[in-house]
Formats: sequence, structure tokens, C-alpha cells
Amino acid sequence: MHRHTPPQDDDTVKAMIALSVLLLVLGRCVQRSVLGDSAMQFPSAARAADEDVDYLFKVILIGDSNVGKTCVVQHFRSGVYTETQQNTIGVDFTVRSLDIDGKKVKMQVWDTAGQERFRTITQSYYRSAHAAIIAYDLTRRSTFESVPHWIHEVEKYGAANLVIMLIGNKSDLWQQRHVLFEDACTLAEKHGLLAVLETSAKESRNIDEVFVLMAKELMARNRLQLDSESTMHSLAPESSPVLLAQVPCEKPCCSC
Repeated sequence: MHRHTPPQDDDTVKAMIALSVLLLVLGRCVQRSVLGDSAMQFPSAARAADEDVDYLFKVILIGDSNVGKTCVVQHFRSGVYTETQQNTIGVDFTVRSLDIDGKKVKMQVWDTAGQERFRTITQSYYRSAHAAIIAYDLTRRSTFESVPHWIHEVEKYGAANLVIMLIGNKSDLWQQRHVLFEDACTLAEKHGLLAVLETSAKESRNIDEVFVLMAKELMARNRLQLDSESTMHSLAPESSPVLLAQVPCEKPCCSC
């Protein structure tokens, strides 16, 4: 998707960076006061007063610039697709509650900038995340080739049991595809990722499915964590990789 980004002066960029850092500090304070340092589930005595929340999960969305991360988050939040988006400055934040298996799950989704100059800021968000979604643009091979770098970033700065999912965005442009779905499957299996899905915010393909699948996996792991002290610090994946492509019916699909 082509985007036109208006130029921004240095003062504006510095102000946005300062705001992102402030949001990080506030987010950590809230998370520690409500959830504790590592808990993902609300104890019944500590639930938010204004709503009955069973789980709160923090998910970071990472990947190269202009792969459509902001469009994915915007569609997840409101179901709206906007053709033209400005590049994210630092980190943006959205929240949506889901009802899953009779539980109310609040998803905090942090949309991170892909530009190199913001890497120091975005890396600081990895530490408190429960999951990471790595996005690439299936019409741009270079963004897929960057995925191992993003996996390394998560492994370096994130928690040991952080869940990782891979999404190939802009599947509505399948005729311009430069990344085979089978290649994404191979990479995901090599690195032990939870799932691969091809998405399109423009055509509403697999957007909600990404976050629902992630929420279910986090809920399952959290139950294991509560049930067994022996798995507190090293949780094996609960589910097998889920591989789901979005291509026309005459095209082969890889799924398991």
C-alpha cells in the first residue's frame, strides 16, 4: 500500500519520542500496580472496578516500516480500513476487549515504528510483553527476509516464554506476491512460532483471527502456569503451529 508521509521537523519528532517514553513509564506503572511483575490474570480481588476483566495481555506488533502494521491494529480496534496512513512515531497503543470461552480478555496492542531511529524506544516495550506479532508485506521480499532479525530482537529483549506469531499482510495483493506462503511456513516451523496467517486489513481477512488465536494461546499457557509450578519459567507451546493462507480457491493452501 502506497503511503504519503508529510515531512516532520526535528522538534516534532523529539516531542513524539518524549511522549512515547512517557507512555512507556506510565504503562509500566499501571501494569505493575494492577498485574504485578509477571502475572497475566486478574485475581478476583484485584479486578478493575469499572469492568469485570479476567485476563489482560500485552501484545507488540513489530516488523519493517510500511508493511501495514497500523492498518492491522486500526482494523482490529474499529473494523475500519484507511488507505493512507502516516508512519508510526515511536509506539502507538490501542485496547480492545474480547469475549473468549466465557472469559473477558483485554488485549493491549502496541503498534511499533519500523524505522531504525526508533529501535531503542521500541525495544524497551519487549520486556513486559506477553506476545509479539511479526508482520511482513507479502509483496516485498525484503520485509520477509527481515523476519529473522525481528525474531532475534524478541528473543534478545523479550521474556523467555514470549509467544511469537507471523503474519503476511496485504494478501489482497496476491497477484503481486513475492513471498510464497510455503516459505513462511518453513520459517515459522524452524523458529518454533505459534502460527502463520496471511492477512488483509483492506478486505478484512484474518485480522480478528490473529488476535483471537493469540489470546486463546496466552490463556492456555496462563492456565498451565497457574496449575504447575514446574512450568512457571519455561512453558512449552500448548498448541501446534497453525498455518493459514488467504489466497483464491484455485491456488494451493498450506495448512495443518
